[in-house]
Amino acid sequence: MSTFITWAIIQGALEQGLIYALVALALFLSYSMLNVCDLSTDGCYTLGCATGAVVAIAGYPVLAIFAAMGAGVCSGLVNAFLQTKMKVESMLAGIIVNTGLYTINITIMGKSVISMNDTETLFTRTKQLFADTALAGGYKLILALAFAVAVLFLLIFFLDTRLGLSIRATGDNAAMVKSSSINPAFTTTVGLCIGGAMTALAGCLIGEYQKSCDINMGTGMVTVALASLIIGETIFGKFPIKVRAAGVIAGSCLYRVIVAIALRFNLPASALKLVSAVIVAVAISMPAIKQIIDFRRTKAQAMARRKKELEGGMR
Repeated sequence: MSTFITWAIIQGALEQGLIYALVALALFLSYSMLNVCDLSTDGCYTLGCATGAVVAIAGYPVLAIFAAMGAGVCSGLVNAFLQTKMKVESMLAGIIVNTGLYTINITIMGKSVISMNDTETLFTRTKQLFADTALAGGYKLILALAFAVAVLFLLIFFLDTRLGLSIRATGDNAAMVKSSSINPAFTTTVGLCIGGAMTALAGCLIGEYQKSCDINMGTGMVTVALASLIIGETIFGKFPIKVRAAGVIAGSCLYRVIVAIALRFNLPASALKLVSAVIVAVAISMPAIKQIIDFRRTKAQAMARRKKELEGGMR
């Protein structure tokens, strides 16, 4: 592999892509399955990181995972309460929750930035586990892959249960679900709580991965996750739901690889947001671009057939 793109760069992109894939899977559940626009992702992601960092610094890196997921469930519960009980539009409810979480996150952290350089985390434990083995250099990738695969299989299993099918049906037609004696408010609440747990889990893992937590680290996360989701849906959208869910993880990893490659063009650090915005814009526009390409291909084929018919008639 050339010095332009080394394995270390690809490995780092895959590690981050697998962790961010948990946020994309949360949007897959809320946006694609439940048909709810959840804009609380940015704050919930930081909430998971803040909660996990505080618990890990206290000396409980494993408990930090469950604490972060519990905080994410609470965030999803408040979001669902606003939507189902207070009749607030999903987009506005997400904005309200996201705004309120900023104060909650800064209260949990106690300051705007938390350093975890001397803190034991799941990644440091995994490093010790694989020390002096052939996998020592890829311990971060192994742990990120383990979490991504575990969440993927649990989500696929859940969506095939009766409750999971009810959530999918709620996204398709809430009125029909209500006429079938299923409470759409309950299914919406469950879906948003699970999505919040996955988003907070990703925040906790990324905090332990980079050994720091910043109050502004979640800014733009919903856009990045949506881009990863759309990339996966564009590639695997016509396949069964199990393949589509796996495609979301592939889309997240592909997005991070594209960002890593773009940053290799000696761009200034200030251009990172612009690069991300361009990639997100292209990713979100992919369905329309694909439709235009298919239309032009069909038009060209039709013109070629027409030309061939005219040439045959002239003979």
